[in-house]
Amino acid sequence: MKLRLIAGFTLAIVAIGNISQAQQQPPVSNYNYHEAFAPFFYTKNGSEFRAADGQPGPRYWQNRADYQLSATLNDQTNEVTGAEALTYTNNSPQKLDFLWMQLDQNLFKSDSRGSAIIPPSGSRNGTGGRAANPNAGYKIKSVKVGDTPVKFLIEDTRMQIFLPSAVNPNGGQVKLNIEYSFVVPEYGSDRTGILNTKNGKIYTVAQWYPRMYVYDDIMGWNAVPYTGPAEFYLEYGDFDLSITAPANHIVVASGELQNPQDVYTPEQLKRWAQAEKSEQTVVIRSASEVTEASSRPAGKKELTWHFKIKNARDAAWGSSASFIVDAAKMNLPSGKKSTAISAYPVESDGNSAWGRSTEYVKKSIEFNSQKWFEYPYPAATAVAGVVGGMEYPGIVFCGYKAKKDQLWGVNDHEFGHTWFPMIVGSNERLYGWMDEGFNTFINTLTTADFNKGEYASKKRDMQQVGAYLTRPELEPVLSTPENLKEANTGWLLYFKPGMGLTLLREQILGPERFDFAFRTYIARWAFKHPTPDDFFRTIENAAGENLNWFWRGWFVNNWRLDVGVSGVKYVNNDPAKGALITLDNLDKLVMPAILEIKTVSGKVERLKLPVEIWERNTSFTVKYPSTEEIQSVTYDPDKVLPDYNPDNNVWKK
Repeated sequence: MKLRLIAGFTLAIVAIGNISQAQQQPPVSNYNYHEAFAPFFYTKNGSEFRAADGQPGPRYWQNRADYQLSATLNDQTNEVTGAEALTYTNNSPQKLDFLWMQLDQNLFKSDSRGSAIIPPSGSRNGTGGRAANPNAGYKIKSVKVGDTPVKFLIEDTRMQIFLPSAVNPNGGQVKLNIEYSFVVPEYGSDRTGILNTKNGKIYTVAQWYPRMYVYDDIMGWNAVPYTGPAEFYLEYGDFDLSITAPANHIVVASGELQNPQDVYTPEQLKRWAQAEKSEQTVVIRSASEVTEASSRPAGKKELTWHFKIKNARDAAWGSSASFIVDAAKMNLPSGKKSTAISAYPVESDGNSAWGRSTEYVKKSIEFNSQKWFEYPYPAATAVAGVVGGMEYPGIVFCGYKAKKDQLWGVNDHEFGHTWFPMIVGSNERLYGWMDEGFNTFINTLTTADFNKGEYASKKRDMQQVGAYLTRPELEPVLSTPENLKEANTGWLLYFKPGMGLTLLREQILGPERFDFAFRTYIARWAFKHPTPDDFFRTIENAAGENLNWFWRGWFVNNWRLDVGVSGVKYVNNDPAKGALITLDNLDKLVMPAILEIKTVSGKVERLKLPVEIWERNTSFTVKYPSTEEIQSVTYDPDKVLPDYNPDNNVWKK
């Protein structure tokens, strides 16, 4: 069978006078082509800050936050005591009289807003049904500008800092020094927590320092409370981390370890040197060595681990006496050095489980680096713990029980977040689909590629998927995470936008045009803050296609697709003179149309009609140059379009 595009085929809307038989009245339709193809999709014109073609404008700006962080972990009380030296740069054209910072640990207090909105049925947010620790939340001991204490006000998960003098625009700076402490929650919104293993606790520590809110050209201060469902929106900067932990612990963190000679044994240092050159996984500390005192440097009660990561939006770390550690070299397009690392307990060991984690990390990152944009960090560390799956620059936390395809999937997904939102820094608080959905999409390509499809799933029936993803009770994709029913977040943040990009790539633009446009979007907005309009505009301009109808139907609204083949007639009642095939669009969503035509002699041919057939029609008739009678016409024969009602997709003689 062959697929032939409309441009290369004789297709026509047939005038009433050319049809020998009277047209039947089309069925009642909910489709309105004025609504689907309405102009003025964008509410704002391009500006000097954000251009009409989707790229940053000539006066685009964003602020910057550079952090020097030190923290000490007490594994008896689970307390982290920290000090933060923050340099905040105001690149905006406005002076700033006050600052807003995020205190995410306050979510886990019993009287937080996030705790108040958890339903009796439970939630993965907050403490996950566990009783709140009475000592939960930040204890802010001091806030200073330089050496001068300043007034601050804490409201739930936000801290407002009142400055003695404004931060000047266009590059002005302020330096803050903050001392604080908090108790690591046993479980914190599936993003941070403590796992008890037979060889010691595993700490996966995130949202562990007061972080700057973003001040941008869209909303000014994005001082949105942290209630659990939505993730984060953060400024970029350089991070210098010093983590002090008990000497029997191994610490892993965002970035590159600066002092390996102080925290690893001579034998482990040799293994690290081997791993950094090895395509195969090299064990740094084996399962049998975990309980051996000789696997840790002797003579000290505590060790300080020093890490650095540049041009990042966050940093996180893990610490445990129970870690097995292994690593391998990653091959990046530029030849830049970077290492895949895994840290996990003996409970997670084995070739069907975390023993393959480093292989998964390496292959996932290598594919995405080649396909989209090079991985920007010197290390990529996967940590097994209580967190089911959560991403940070250079480090991810994944469930310690994950095995085989589940472990591949969670590692691939969490490190896929390197591109969205670690590189492309969208506002997850408002537009969670711009990181989760885009990442879900790129995961389909990495999974198809890994070991020639070792974990690849069967091809999806998009008619069944479409019926579920567009069911009327779902909210639109373009909703904030807090504005979605919790049961719908997986569908609307991850799956539906991910499938939308697959539709765009496979059925609307084609892989070559889509891939170029998607790479253009990533390159334009790398380490910047795009909005949905910036994405939509970039794809349209780079691909050369007006896609307002697609954004409007799939993302902005929850519209449904239902196209039926309502009839076949012949010109002058003679099959040798051509067949007249009529399609009806019965619901609000539009898509290109794919038809499979079978004739009575067994000939099979495909037609692909562009979406423009619906620009001025609710019913469309196409002339097919038949030479004999048609046996059947099938709309969407491969089930690649989200048509929720397949009952009317086939006409038979």
